[in-house]
Amino acid sequence: MTDIAFAPAKRLAALIRQKKIGCLELLDHYLDRVALHNPDVNAIVVTDIPAARKRARAADRALKACKSWGPFHGVPMTVKETFDIAGLPTTWGVPAYRDAVPQTNAVAVDRWMDAGAVIFGKTNVPRLLADGQSFNEIYGATRNPWDLARTPGGSSGGSAAALAAGLTGIEMGSDIASSIRNPAHNCGVFGHKPTYGLCPPRGHALGGVLTPIDISVIGPLARSAADLELALNVMAGPDELEAGGVTYTLPPPRKKELKDFRIGVILSDDVSVVDRSVQDVLQRLIDFLGKRKAKISDTARPEIELAQAQRVFSMLLAAATSARQPRETFEADLAAAAGLKPSDQSARALALRGNTLHHRHWVALDEERTRMRWKWHEYFKEYDVLLCPVYPLPAHLHMHDVPTRERAYAVNDRVSSHSQLIFWAGLSGVAYLPATAAPAGFTSDGLPVGVQIVGPYFGDRTTIHFAKLLEQEFQAFVPPPNYV
Repeated sequence: MTDIAFAPAKRLAALIRQKKIGCLELLDHYLDRVALHNPDVNAIVVTDIPAARKRARAADRALKACKSWGPFHGVPMTVKETFDIAGLPTTWGVPAYRDAVPQTNAVAVDRWMDAGAVIFGKTNVPRLLADGQSFNEIYGATRNPWDLARTPGGSSGGSAAALAAGLTGIEMGSDIASSIRNPAHNCGVFGHKPTYGLCPPRGHALGGVLTPIDISVIGPLARSAADLELALNVMAGPDELEAGGVTYTLPPPRKKELKDFRIGVILSDDVSVVDRSVQDVLQRLIDFLGKRKAKISDTARPEIELAQAQRVFSMLLAAATSARQPRETFEADLAAAAGLKPSDQSARALALRGNTLHHRHWVALDEERTRMRWKWHEYFKEYDVLLCPVYPLPAHLHMHDVPTRERAYAVNDRVSSHSQLIFWAGLSGVAYLPATAAPAGFTSDGLPVGVQIVGPYFGDRTTIHFAKLLEQEFQAFVPPPNYV
């Protein structure tokens, strides 16, 4: 790499500590790149440059006085628009919230500040985070640095695009249905969806809601797996409400070397068929792991009906996000759900039922989920990780004019819906499992493809370590050619 802007955040922090580059100097380098490249990519949509420069100067003074603020001392950073930063708007892409300016930081933002990061801006999202793309009426569309005609993914699309284009040092996003993993896959960067509940989301909720949302997590995106590891150390740990009696001690990685890992593999399934271009990239990875003498099974599965897992995920996802609906939309969904035939198991029907669930029915679905979690628990007694697609397609062309539920995606010789595309995210997400997205290679068209590394409950260090080994031995981050 010819530009320091593409270095991992861990490397940037080391250069600062070694006084090979100043904090303000590094920030200004990123800001110069933002001025040059962001107009085309539109990843960073809010900035506070005076405050960032003031903090960078203070970081330089602290270092001169031999005082360290933490592992990310002086590293320039942006965060997803939906995280509260005092004095900056938090809109979730909704015009009605255009002037919503919080007075306090999200817990995770404070933790990053305590770790020394210099946060200089926010990155783009889709409206209400409800899309696999990143565009809204306030800030417009974010474009993929690998091909500006294509989406960077969503909902943390601005985060991944900013990293890939070398506009920021490290990023923080959120994920309920692949919102960290899908953009990482589309843009060729790393992303980690933590075990549910590991990283407190307070300050990442529309309208200041305090109750964590089912399935949803917050986590890091980066240009290296080592950055994910450091970032998780910063973000993880109970919120103040639980901190008096709860601590998290994550187990170390299960194995040290690739040859020691027991690996399950799923490359496609009838529930969500994966495009051949993606399967080919992932197969090359599996072949590589075989040459490294890893123990691989492409038939091992948790004892779960994948179609049933998709049904449970679809309904619990809809239920988790239903509170964001305007009242008139909810009432319309109630009427539509009442008219459904019991035999109707379409994506639309599952979404309507999920949006309007009685609590009794939610509890029954939660019981199904818990039984699946126990099946996963048994599976991970025999296997260390499961490798599967992040998403069935590489980054697709922008589709801003078609509502999400009405979109049709060509996958091999089939047509898939949005709900089918997010199956691979929901398989692990609904069961609260950690999953790391890591670069796996490129299609013949030169588009990035990621692999999803799923691990056992609280097995975050195992999935990140596996990603680190892949980075070292198989595929590292590659910057898009027009941004080097």
